[in-house]
Amino acid sequence: MARRWTEAEVSDQSGRVAVVTGGNTGLGFVTARVLAARGATVVLACRSDERAAGAAERIRAAAPGATVETLRLDLASLESVRRAAAELRATHPRIDLLVNNAGGLWPRRETTVDGFERTLATNHLGPFAFTGLVLDRLLAVPGSRVVTVSSIGHRFGAGTFNFDDPHFARGWVYTARDRAAYFQSKLANLLFTYELQRRLAAAGAPTIAVAAHPGNARTEFTRELDPVSRAVAGRWFRPLTWWLLQDPRVGALATLRAAVDPEARGGDFFGPPGRLQFTGHPVKIRSSPQSYEVAAQRRLWELSERSTGVTIDVGELLTNQ
Repeated sequence: MARRWTEAEVSDQSGRVAVVTGGNTGLGFVTARVLAARGATVVLACRSDERAAGAAERIRAAAPGATVETLRLDLASLESVRRAAAELRATHPRIDLLVNNAGGLWPRRETTVDGFERTLATNHLGPFAFTGLVLDRLLAVPGSRVVTVSSIGHRFGAGTFNFDDPHFARGWVYTARDRAAYFQSKLANLLFTYELQRRLAAAGAPTIAVAAHPGNARTEFTRELDPVSRAVAGRWFRPLTWWLLQDPRVGALATLRAAVDPEARGGDFFGPPGRLQFTGHPVKIRSSPQSYEVAAQRRLWELSERSTGVTIDVGELLTNQ
């Protein structure tokens, strides 16, 4: 049996700059902590300054001498995304690793200040724009990576992206069986990763795009739910499925492997093994058949550029280096 991939596999990261969105809690925090402990300069890009500062202090306490910075970033606001990208570009001329980890789900339809459905904005459109606005900083670094965290949920629901109504303006469905907006956004993470990788490879870029999913992990992910939903999840769902949920330190290994494994290649997808992919140490896996549809990848890319106003031309960015 092959050796399990563990935190011990993360090599020395000294001299590298790693940006982790949503790095103040859960899987993002574990990812940031491990990278910082291995010597990377870690930037916690978070919506809350207070929570980010607290997370930075916890990382420094666990890893004395670690270099941890914070950056205010609300992925549900294009204004915040542009401001954060400008600040990051001003302070870091090179970025070795961008981990698009932040995400969320909501029990009812909400629209952002930009008029987007909040789940799609937070989980895909915001990360798409942020990646595009800082990508040139990664293209300057050999071996750099964009890692986007998806979910096993990308296989659920309809299993396809609703291009006719991506913001669910004509109908909102959220039940224990069908979290359509969330599942769609997680599929979008993979469509984006594969299209980005194709464009990076075509341009001969030194950067690769990789994806990961943590399986089922015990985190604060449901904090965005209303109090009643949180209570139900805490009282009934967690005790009944505790054996299906793994420690965040194990769940984050898929992201870490995507970020640092020297054998990872562009377009790889890492997650727990097995048919259900709920728990376990990460291996290279296959995503859903729909996620590999090139036409859908390109269509989502075009939709994302139109929606965010951020055009990602890898070839032009390389020429301007």
